[in-house]
Amino acid sequence: MRIGLVVDSGCDLPKSFIDEHGILVLPISIRIGDELFVDDRDPQRIKDFYQRHALDKSHDAESVPYSVEQIKDLFLERVVVDFDYALVETVPKSRSPIFSNATEASHAILREYKPIRRQAGVEGPFALRVIDSQTLFAGQGVLAAETIRLIKAGVKVNEIRQRIEGLASKATGYGVVPDIYYLRERARKKGDKSVGWLGAFLGTALDIKPILCARADETFPAAKVRGFENGVQTMFEHAAKCVERGLLAPVVCVSYAGDAEAAKQLPGYERLARAAEAHDVQLLTASMSLTGGVNIGPGAVSVGFISEPVPLET
Repeated sequence: MRIGLVVDSGCDLPKSFIDEHGILVLPISIRIGDELFVDDRDPQRIKDFYQRHALDKSHDAESVPYSVEQIKDLFLERVVVDFDYALVETVPKSRSPIFSNATEASHAILREYKPIRRQAGVEGPFALRVIDSQTLFAGQGVLAAETIRLIKAGVKVNEIRQRIEGLASKATGYGVVPDIYYLRERARKKGDKSVGWLGAFLGTALDIKPILCARADETFPAAKVRGFENGVQTMFEHAAKCVERGLLAPVVCVSYAGDAEAAKQLPGYERLARAAEAHDVQLLTASMSLTGGVNIGPGAVSVGFISEPVPLET
């Protein structure tokens, strides 16, 4: 059975990894002012976007995910012929309509795929499953990377589906942002009141940075530290300790809202890289999606892994 993986562009993985394993990306368009950017994980497009300083607190920005019809057309054109079973992993349904759109599109896809496969000379049925990742950024990336590992290992599709659905609630994406005011402004424009004005003001005045955690479809501050670099180092060291304790999947993802190579120069990254190598854990480093950069700001850093809950110590 040919098993394929489909993710939305908010899933932070290196483009080389995506291409190597034939992962299909559902693009998300980003509208900033009068300009429209397509977020399809293209590294040059991402680099140009961040270098142009397109992200500004004063700009109105919104993401435009694929519609039900666009998802259906993409599947009928490419997926139903290339694969026998497709796993579709999306950003949390509480954050975006992508999960709902993909679920709705799946009904039409399953009604209409047979003549398309027949015409292409492909035998047998086609099926798909839409999975809510329940996490964000690098956290979504690590769930996708574990899916690929299971596919490459020859695990049966029902076992893969059950394992990934079980791991989704334990996939964790941490993040540190350099500008709390930027985060507050973006949240305010989306109607998200989770970052209050007073907290943003104090965070800017005192240089207090929250270490955000996205897990089990919840986003909350796991800790607060003074200084951006200190926050990043604390986050990376926590990830390294979790690697040393033992993960539920042998992969860690790191993403940076800018040039991915810059993430490797941040404090704590080398400690994480050494821990991953010592424990045979794959470390994947990528530029953060444009969607992520728009929402939490340029220069933000995220790390994702799958483990049992471990309190973050500062």
